[in-house]
Amino acid sequence: MTEATERGATAVSARYAVMSEVAAGGTSPRGLRNPWRRPVFLEGFTWLYLVWSLVPIAIAVLFSFNKGKSISTYQGLSTTWYWGKNIYSVWRFPAYHSAVFETLKLSAYTTLIAVPLGVAFALGINRWRSKVSASFNFVMILSFVVPELIFGVAMFFVFTQLFRGIGLGNLAEVLGLVTWNVSWPAIIVQARLVTIGKQYEEAAADLGATPFQSIRRVLVPLLMPAIFASAILVFSSVIDDFVVVDLLSSNSSNTPMSVIIYSTQHGGNGQPALNALGTIMLLMSFVVAGLGFLGYRLMTRGQRIDGQQALASIAGAD
Repeated sequence: MTEATERGATAVSARYAVMSEVAAGGTSPRGLRNPWRRPVFLEGFTWLYLVWSLVPIAIAVLFSFNKGKSISTYQGLSTTWYWGKNIYSVWRFPAYHSAVFETLKLSAYTTLIAVPLGVAFALGINRWRSKVSASFNFVMILSFVVPELIFGVAMFFVFTQLFRGIGLGNLAEVLGLVTWNVSWPAIIVQARLVTIGKQYEEAAADLGATPFQSIRRVLVPLLMPAIFASAILVFSSVIDDFVVVDLLSSNSSNTPMSVIIYSTQHGGNGQPALNALGTIMLLMSFVVAGLGFLGYRLMTRGQRIDGQQALASIAGAD
């Protein structure tokens, strides 16, 4: 019996050694090379996609530093279209200057309103288990497949026909953006609630904490990574939003960067200043996304996420 056991252990060890060698890029006993060691075709396709996607953006950024007015001929390096003496630079031209601050304002307002609402919605759906709550959860997920153009037109009629007292403008833009983006924090926080479970709240209740104290001192700190990630996602999403803000803006004083770039370029009046405005918008998105990634990694360091369980809970499965 001992000899058979030893032979079995030897066979298993030999098979494991062969598998490890193949996975590390070695050759199999029959001399066949591992086909997945260097998938040349997949690597080449990936690099081709990256070049195809990033080169146009790099060209647009390069022409934002063009010394001349041409958008097709590079005439030297200059920052005149950002803050130079040119009247059409981003810093000096009133429409471009206000568009930058309008974008930041809309992003901040939307984030400050949408994230708490999304967190509250996630807590309610997580605690309220019934057919009605599952229906509301499904409707929230369904909003991700609704075209933004249809949503924007619907919100336009809401503020021009149903709630005429609000009308078009900053308030309508913020309400529309909040409605469109509130699903993001709700989804992310629901996933976080599934991963942390209810044992911490139950332990706090056993120690005498009230429900409000359990939420404020136990649940909210545990949800901070999800809240932070959803805030970053909402903020960066509003930066480049075009459809909703275009349909709900009333005049040039509340027009963000995305609408300014489209309307000006579409009219054939494009200048390197538009490239500079787009570069600023791109830089803002990268900075926010980078900070969000670093912050989330620091907050969730050493934690493991059960993605399948989270997705099943979000979809309404028990």
